[in-house]
Amino acid sequence: MELIVALAIGVLTGSGVWLLLRPRTFQVAIGLMLLGYAVNLFIFSTGGLRSGAAAVLARGEAGSLAQYADPLPQALVLTAIVIGFATTALLLVVLLAARGLTGTDHVDGRERER
Repeated sequence: MELIVALAIGVLTGSGVWLLLRPRTFQVAIGLMLLGYAVNLFIFSTGGLRSGAAAVLARGEAGSLAQYADPLPQALVLTAIVIGFATTALLLVVLLAARGLTGTDHVDGRERER
């Protein structure tokens, strides 16, 4: 399980960095989203990767905390998803406005000379 999550984080990070280096603004926005997903997956995995484990202790149940998943990273990731969605929407609006003003969607604002 840990290997699959580590590979997913690596692929998302690598793809996000590659897209950040592209010349078009939409590709940069997608790269930022992929990096955000990689960070969210990393934070989520710090809470422990246990399948079938309860998030919190049940009332009246005695047990070791090692048997349960940590709810703090889950709450942090949920908050990060909401904030990431809002900032991505704002970024896309700014990109559309910049395209309307400059007439191109290149990061530096001008087409490459051929």
